[in-house]
Amino acid sequence: MPRILTCYKWVIDQADIKTAPGSKELDLDRVAYRISEYDRYAIEESTLLIEKYGGSAAAITVGAPSARKSLKDVLSRGPEKAYFVNDPAYENLEPSQTAAILAAAINARAEYDLIICGEGSGDLYAQQVGPRLAELLNIPCVTCVNKVTIDGDQLIAERKMEEGIEVLALPLPALVSVLPDINTPRIPGLKDTLAAGKKPVE
Repeated sequence: MPRILTCYKWVIDQADIKTAPGSKELDLDRVAYRISEYDRYAIEESTLLIEKYGGSAAAITVGAPSARKSLKDVLSRGPEKAYFVNDPAYENLEPSQTAAILAAAINARAEYDLIICGEGSGDLYAQQVGPRLAELLNIPCVTCVNKVTIDGDQLIAERKMEEGIEVLALPLPALVSVLPDINTPRIPGLKDTLAAGKKPVE
């Protein structure tokens, strides 16, 4: 049964950004944060795969200590465990830095057969962390995926191309980055939120 690890990012809620009074500059002092919208699809896909195939799902994030607020939210969306790699210096990281920190943490702390990332983040949308992470972990990677199935020790990934649908078979372990049309993320209920507080965080 697959062990699935989802990477996510805690980002500024763009709907909450306002300009400072009497100024044209953005006021970020009281802005709200949330799990990147693109990563919510990755989290949901991990949950759907576990519901279909069994196994286990965990989530991992890199960020400043303030990103701790994301843990209850992500755990309410399905993962059974979360890894939080935090340091005050981990604010506004470049994609290469994020991938390197994630790779070190995953090698040291997490077991996985499949890693799922969002196609990009809600702030930078650089689309680099997934491929860079796969390279550092020395595992195959497919981007722009809109359907995932698991067949034994193989991953079957589908993605839309200009010429049609491309279907790829990858040996596990592997990494995929998923598009928003892969699923519809669930909205956690009160029961999910309460259960999230009892799940382990490392």
